[in-house]
Amino acid sequence: MGKEPEDTIASRISRTLADRIVRGELSPGARLRQDHIAEEFQTSHVPVREAFRRLEAQGLAISEPRRGVRVASFDLAEVREVAEMRAVLEVLALRHAARHLTPAILDAADEAAREGDAAADVHAWEDANRRFHRLILMPCGMKRLLASIDDLHAASARFLFSAWQSGWEKRTDHDHRAILAALRQGRTEEAAAILQKHVQWIGRGPQPVGPSRETFAIVG
Repeated sequence: MGKEPEDTIASRISRTLADRIVRGELSPGARLRQDHIAEEFQTSHVPVREAFRRLEAQGLAISEPRRGVRVASFDLAEVREVAEMRAVLEVLALRHAARHLTPAILDAADEAAREGDAAADVHAWEDANRRFHRLILMPCGMKRLLASIDDLHAASARFLFSAWQSGWEKRTDHDHRAILAALRQGRTEEAAAILQKHVQWIGRGPQPVGPSRETFAIVG
């Protein structure tokens, strides 16, 4: 068996670290130690440095002089920025995808929406929610656009997981239903308008969660 290419190793490392950061297993400010990571993945420092560059490009890590590479912090202003970017890019993708959406794709998206409504925890909800959006946007066939949207979904998920460590409650996403209904009837602009408002609501206002804690609106 041939040796795994460094680019493939770097991709594997960056995906693993990104997942740990998004899920909160690596906290903001935590140092990403090159030697420790190289040892964990049994590789040289070269693919680790490339993985770090990819994490920086995603906004998940930051390189600081004399402090090395650390997990990037984030605040509500960043969450709102991500929401605005997602609203623009996802509407663009949907407009290009709409004519390629088949009944089978819409049925799969409907199933993802139902799974999201029935999710028992925030991780299951985020997985189903992301699948819903991917299904209705993927037929646009614009790889760079979809890659950018994926990065923004990761940023949304990171905020979501940090805000909802406990106290999850099941919810029905009426926007997803309305988007699907409009798409099934060929009303693309109506679906796009619902999607835009749906995504822009992320982080807009505080929602009470129990007697002593509050988080921010979760949609998208």
